[in-house]
Amino acid sequence: QVQLVESGGGSVQTGGSLRLSCAASGITASYCMSWFRQTPGKGLEGVAAISPSGIFTRYVDSVKDRFTISRDNRENTLYLQMNNLSPEDTGMYYCAASAAPWRQCSALNSADFMSWGRGTQVAVSS
Repeated sequence: QVQLVESGGGSVQTGGSLRLSCAASGITASYCMSWFRQTPGKGLEGVAAISPSGIFTRYVDSVKDRFTISRDNRENTLYLQMNNLSPEDTGMYYCAASAAPWRQCSALNSADFMSWGRGTQVAVSS
């Protein structure tokens, strides 16, 4: 059974940084992993995805050059380093796992992800 547990959320001021972690169990290194977020008034949005090997990544335009997704397959942990945060980044952040091929997974369609964590809250104040 797949279990994903996020941590690392919190409250920061504009321009601050946070590092989210997602501890995974019950999955293998062959899974594509991603971060999604639910922001006020915007619904569920795919933020970043990483291929099983970690070689390939994809980001939504609004977080490019500010967020970095990475994974440690030996520790079964997914990370999201978030820098230069703005109030628009406020929301609940979820990690998700997919067995779909990278070309499909990287499209960040939530329907392609079969396992989800419960989320960690990020709040950015101006």
